[in-house]
Amino acid sequence: MGLIKEFKEFALKGNVMDMAIGVIIGGAFSSIVTSLTDNFIKPLINSIGGSDIGGSIRLPWVDYTGLEPEEVSQLSLNYGAFISAIINFLIIAIVLFLMLKGMNKLINLRKKPEEEAAPLTKKCPFCKSKVDIEAVRCPHCTSDIPEDAA
Repeated sequence: MGLIKEFKEFALKGNVMDMAIGVIIGGAFSSIVTSLTDNFIKPLINSIGGSDIGGSIRLPWVDYTGLEPEEVSQLSLNYGAFISAIINFLIIAIVLFLMLKGMNKLINLRKKPEEEAAPLTKKCPFCKSKVDIEAVRCPHCTSDIPEDAA
């Protein structure tokens, strides 16, 4: 039973959860970068020399005469796939944010409120100096300290 409890404490620590979320967000962001290069940068570069990249916007500087319809679409920018990658990233980020917020709330509910420590000193009612809580006579003015002195 102790091993399970230790694992649960390890898994629910903030730094482990932050690292896991960072890895997931990094993977989702890499799809945006891949989509940007596949759907925008490669078609722009390949339009100069010609290549086989798919898309949906015709590039104005490319001469499309004499090309088959498949070849024309291969020299176009595919903005739809890029927008889809951005939307997927935002959805993943929002879901992870809400999950982490909920986990933090659950962890905070389980924590017991800390009790305030009992005071270690009290004030002498005569000379106003700090005296040990258990003292019955003030070491500064030698007066008897009443029991109800705070």
